[in-house]
Amino acid sequence: MPDFIYLASQSPRRSQLLDQLGVRYELLLPNAAGDEAEDAEALEALLPGEAPARYVERVTGRKLDAAIVRRARRGLPDAPILCADTTVALGRTIYGKPDDAAHAARMLGELAGRRHRVLSAVALQRGPRRLAALSVSHVRFADMTPAQIAAYVATGEPLGKAGAYGIQGRVAAYVQSLTGSYSGIMGLPMYETAQLLRAAGLLP
Repeated sequence: MPDFIYLASQSPRRSQLLDQLGVRYELLLPNAAGDEAEDAEALEALLPGEAPARYVERVTGRKLDAAIVRRARRGLPDAPILCADTTVALGRTIYGKPDDAAHAARMLGELAGRRHRVLSAVALQRGPRRLAALSVSHVRFADMTPAQIAAYVATGEPLGKAGAYGIQGRVAAYVQSLTGSYSGIMGLPMYETAQLLRAAGLLP
C-alpha cells in the first residue's frame, strides 16, 4: 500500500487543507516541459445549458483523467490521485475565475446582497477504482458599494478564484451568513475528502 497520495491541484488552499487531515501527499502538476497537450481552459469549458453540479463534477473528472495520464507519462510511482474543483453559482449561472479585475468587479456586483451556492467536487482514483463526492454550501453577501468592491478587487485577492473571492480572505467582512462546509467553500471539503480517503483505506 502506498504511504502517500498525489494531489493534482495548484491551489495552496487545497494543500493547506490536506495538511490538516495529516495525509502525506506529493503535488502532481502540469509543467511546461512535457504537458503541452494539457489545456486548463479547455478542461474547464462550460457546456451549453450545463447545470452547476454537473459542471463541477465533470470538470473534476476531466482534471483527474489528465492527472492519471500525467503520472503515467512521467513514469512516477503508482499511488492514489486526488483532484478537486470549485465553482460558484447564482441560480443556474456559473461564476468561474474572473478574466481580469473588471470581470471580478462585475461578478462581485452581481453576488453582493444575494445568497449563492458554492459547489466543490472531489474525486479520488486508486487503481481502477474512482470515488467521488460533492459538497454544496450557501453564502450570503451583504450589500457592497462600488467603492467597496473596487477596494477588494484592488487587493488582487479575487483573481484566480471562482466567484472572484476567497472566503478566508478580506471578503469575510461582507459575509452575512454561510451554511455548509467552510473548507468546501475554500476549495476542498474536508468531511467529504476524508470519507473518500477512508473508503480507499487511506485514513483510519
